[in-house]
Formats: sequence, structure tokens, C-alpha cells
Amino acid sequence: MAYSTRTRSGKLRCDVCPQRCVLSDGERGVCFVRQRIGDEIVSTTYGRAAGFAVDPIEKKPLYHFLPGTTAFSFGTAGCNLACRFCQNWHLSHARSVDDTAATVSPSDVVDAAVRHNCASVAFTYNDPVVFLEYAIDTAAVCRERGLSPVAVTAGFIHGNARADFFTAMDAANIDLKAFTDEFYRAYCNARLAPVLETLKYVQHETSCRLEITTLLIPGLNDGPDELTAMAAWVHRELGADTPWHFSAFHPSGELMHVPRTPVHTLLKARKIARAAGMRYVYIGNARVDDGGTTFCPSCAHPVVTRESYVAGDFRLDASGRCAACGTPIPGVWTRPHEA
Repeated sequence: MAYSTRTRSGKLRCDVCPQRCVLSDGERGVCFVRQRIGDEIVSTTYGRAAGFAVDPIEKKPLYHFLPGTTAFSFGTAGCNLACRFCQNWHLSHARSVDDTAATVSPSDVVDAAVRHNCASVAFTYNDPVVFLEYAIDTAAVCRERGLSPVAVTAGFIHGNARADFFTAMDAANIDLKAFTDEFYRAYCNARLAPVLETLKYVQHETSCRLEITTLLIPGLNDGPDELTAMAAWVHRELGADTPWHFSAFHPSGELMHVPRTPVHTLLKARKIARAAGMRYVYIGNARVDDGGTTFCPSCAHPVVTRESYVAGDFRLDASGRCAACGTPIPGVWTRPHEA
């Protein structure tokens, strides 16, 4: 599908994301990797993959989707955001596709995942929105071969592209980077509203399993008023069972002068989210004894424990119910496409 429309002036507008770049022949969008060539806008990174790794699915982070399994992870070059704190700057802001990537077809990606006994393929490292055609085609091969396609994304995506992309995914972790438009504009060159639209769409209009992550940056998005408003919105619009990860910031990108997130800030955020009614709230990138533990919301029994993004003890029965009291724990606990 062509994600573009023609303007009255004869230029093409890219309809993949809310940047809505208007391009003359040969021009590239702000993501760098979507380019107008003749009468179409093409993905210059289709089949050009980088950053291959076999990761615990918990590292994405996805805690309620196939815990204890591994994901074959990769990305490409380019990004439609410009986060000043990006930890994968070498990929997301690469200006030479050939220097960062190898030629790998969708089938090649899935073959590698199968060889490494992975249960899923994760589109990550840079935002898969900018290579959605490649991700969608790879996702289709995943499902044919019994693997699950999963996405790690900022959710800054538009219209038809949003529907096509998330319909192709079995699970997604979407960043909710802050709860003010000012933060998104100043630190990400993006806007908040389209991300909120994406979160609601994925949760209510698709079968894609949703988890969210908020990276807490001291002094920028960690105030109690903002977190309280964010938690109220998440509970109201996405539901109490949506897994929510609060992640510690470590100095990176253009924010090397900002200190790392104190543990007490993460604990405060978790307390606020739980007070709003959220049942599954996690802490990442910091050592907190129960930060990765899934507790039964009925009896408080730990049903999945985790240490350093690795799942440990499972106290769930075969149908995903708490072994202590029988309460169903929302999630995908067995492989959905396995033959």
C-alpha cells in the first residue's frame, strides 16, 4: 500500500506518521529513510537490517507476553522522532544506510530466529514505524512459521499506516514518554496527541497485546502532578490490566548532564500508578527487589518473578491463572501460532 497523497502543488505528502512530510522528487522525510522517488515514497531501508541480537522477551520490555522466551531483535536506520535522550542514536539518526545494515529478506530474518530457537521477532532499536513495510512483510512470515511478531515503538504513526502496522503485530510495547505536549515538542520533535490516539487504537481496535513504558527523566517528566494525570488517563482509557513499565533514565544523547533517575522516583511513580488502579506496574533499569514481579491482583501472590529481565519462578497454571487463588492473569502465556 502507498502511504502518500498528492498535494495541489504536485508534491507528495508522506502519510506514515504525523510529521506529514511534503516531498519533491529525491527529497527525504525527517526520518531520513523514507524518500520520494518519482511518483512514490519508498522505504530506503527495506531489507536493510542492523543490530541483530537474541534477547529475553522481558528486555523489550514485554512481561505478559510469552515470558521466559527469547526474541530475535533487529532494527534499521532512521527514526521519525528526534529524542534528545536516545540510547540508539547510531541507528536512529544514521545518515548512511549502507554503513549500518546488511541485506536481509523477511524470510532470512525468520530463518535466523528459528535457528536461534526464538519464539518471536522484535522490531526494535530504531522505531519500526519508519520501516513498516519491511516489518509487516516479516511479520507475515513469522506467523507462517509459528513465531510472533512484536514491536517496540513510540507509537507516533498516522491513519491507515497505524491500522496496517498493528494488525500485523501480536504484541507491542509503546513508549508514553511524557504527558505534556511541551515535552514531546522540546525533547522528541513530536506531539503527544497522536501517541495517545495510537495507544487507544491498539488497546481497543486490535488483538495486539499492549504494554507501555515511561522513561522517567529527572526534572523533565517525573513530577507528581504529571504522573497523577498520566496514571488517571492510562487507567481510564487503556484499563487497569495494562502492564506499565517505569524505566530509569541513564545519561545519554544530548542529556549527559541530567543525573540518572533515583530509585525513590521510580517507587513514587509506581505508587501513583497503583493508587490510580493500575494492577501491573513494573520498574526497569534499576535494582528494586520486586520491580519485575507480577503479583496476582486478588491475593497478592507472586505469579512470575524476574531478575535482570529474566523470568524466574512461574506460579501460573496452564490457562494463565494464579496457582494460589485461581484468578486469571491477563497475558499470552503460550505461543499463539505454534503448530
